[in-house]
Amino acid sequence: MGGTLRTVLLVTEALLLFGLMAVIPQVQSEDCPSTGMGPFDYKQALCMSYLFYEAQRSGPLPADQRVKWRWDSALGDGSDVGHDLTGGYYDAGDFVKFGFPMAFTATVLAWGLVDFAEGQKAAGQLEYGRAAVKWATDYFLKAHTNHFELYGQVGDGNVDHMYWGRPEEMTMNRPAFKITTSAPGSDLAGEAAAALAAASIVFKDVDSGYSSQCLEAAKDLYDFADQYRLTYDTSIPEAAAFYKSFSGYGDELCWAALWLFRATGDNSYLQKARGHWDEFGLQYGGPGFGWDDKKGGVYALYTMLDSDALFRDTFAGYLKNMRENVPFTPGGMIYLGEWGSARSAASVAYLGLFAAKLGIDADANRAFGENQINYILGSNGRSFVVGFGNNPPQKPHHRSSSCPDMPQTCDNSAFDNPGPNPQVLYGALVGGPDQNDGYVDDRGDYVHNEVACDYNAGFTAALGAMIEINMRS
Repeated sequence: MGGTLRTVLLVTEALLLFGLMAVIPQVQSEDCPSTGMGPFDYKQALCMSYLFYEAQRSGPLPADQRVKWRWDSALGDGSDVGHDLTGGYYDAGDFVKFGFPMAFTATVLAWGLVDFAEGQKAAGQLEYGRAAVKWATDYFLKAHTNHFELYGQVGDGNVDHMYWGRPEEMTMNRPAFKITTSAPGSDLAGEAAAALAAASIVFKDVDSGYSSQCLEAAKDLYDFADQYRLTYDTSIPEAAAFYKSFSGYGDELCWAALWLFRATGDNSYLQKARGHWDEFGLQYGGPGFGWDDKKGGVYALYTMLDSDALFRDTFAGYLKNMRENVPFTPGGMIYLGEWGSARSAASVAYLGLFAAKLGIDADANRAFGENQINYILGSNGRSFVVGFGNNPPQKPHHRSSSCPDMPQTCDNSAFDNPGPNPQVLYGALVGGPDQNDGYVDDRGDYVHNEVACDYNAGFTAALGAMIEINMRS
């Protein structure tokens, strides 16, 4: 965004002296005006979701940054290890950069841009979508500091969570943690490979040089993941309390191989994916699709890329189970667990909409996906997206948006503020309701009211799908 925090504070002081503080622009809803689309304005919601990713940016911000209450931050990331690790996304309401969920976020955002480009374009969001992906992949290219080496985390979650304030004013140590051949992480390296391979497709016809750079890094990281096998939280134990890889790394190996096949057309990657499928018994998938378990996504990609009926039948069965055998709230949201319930619903909704595009139980899967997204946007009486629709959340568990305008102090008093967050975190999907549709807009309730980059990933992709589907109907 130009300038350091020190410069910002000096300018702010000068403006205060001259009574001109009003010239510092604040985020306005006009950044994402209503488009009149009904029954829910998917185009406006998609625009807002990309605004949310701008609010999550770490590092030096660009001149076209729209979220004006954010400034340059964490400019020393990587200094402890002698590498520039600035950039990327803050994970959630806190300021750690967790590579595993960030990579999943980038993969799914890229997927939505690739397969529902018409919807993204119709909403005027293609460029913002590409920028959202690139903010993550630029960081992963920096973090891929050597052959078979990747920095997978910056910041200590336990230390970070003791701080309530602005990222621009952090003073705690932010150590960097990596995976290497002596301390590998197949799930992390595999997901980063998937993200970079998917991004290479996004940028292939836009920036061929960048696309090639992403693809070469993806190949190296996939080979690293495959040849040196271990769950990443074993090598980066500081991640285990926050993003432990419960599903193992077999799903990420298959997922990455499929994305590399899609990006390259090299059949050896498809053969690798089939090997992972057989080795890890991936046809036996549990419910959900998210940062830990990629099997639902594997089924979807395999169905698109391989004509074997096994994969189509597996994907169809997976979604049938979602529609018929998994609990739903009384209001109609699929309920896959307490943490990030709306996130899980949105991610599975995207798989349903993708299946509909492939012609798999098209009517049932389209209706399922549409109903989930509409629930999130307010069909059951309230929106779960900050700044959007009827009675949206006003007090998300999110540090920087809870802070007043600079140079006012931001500390624990901001957490205790009984009113709305001073900064509107447009587009952020909160955790969501409990199994009975219960929800209280409480900043202290991080289970139901925190936000996160991975929460918005499937939601963003699904919005692009909804726009495209409505264009065709």
